[in-house]
Amino acid sequence: QVQLVESGGGLVQAGGSLSLSCAASGRTFSNYAMGWFRQAPGKEREFVGRISWRANTDYADSVKGRFTIARDNAKNTVYLQMNSLKPEDTAVYFCAQLRGTTRAAEVWGQGTLVTVSL
Repeated sequence: QVQLVESGGGLVQAGGSLSLSCAASGRTFSNYAMGWFRQAPGKEREFVGRISWRANTDYADSVKGRFTIARDNAKNTVYLQMNSLKPEDTAVYFCAQLRGTTRAAEVWGQGTLVTVSL
């Protein structure tokens, strides 16, 4: 059974940057696409971006040009670099192992809170 553990959340001022990590264990990490999602208070969980096993990426329009996803298969880790953060980026961020080429998550991490202040 795969396990995903996010880290790196915290408080940052608007315009600042933050980097999240997601460490995977229990399954051949390099074979799977990985995704990042977020859930703001009172809102549904939404897709942020994903990275294929070949390291191709795509992003939600709301974060395109500001967020970057990368992976290090040797470390079984996927990263989310967030720049030019806005208060509306405040949310719990989750990484997930995706099903095939879809955006559907098969396994979720526990989430890490990112708070962006004015």
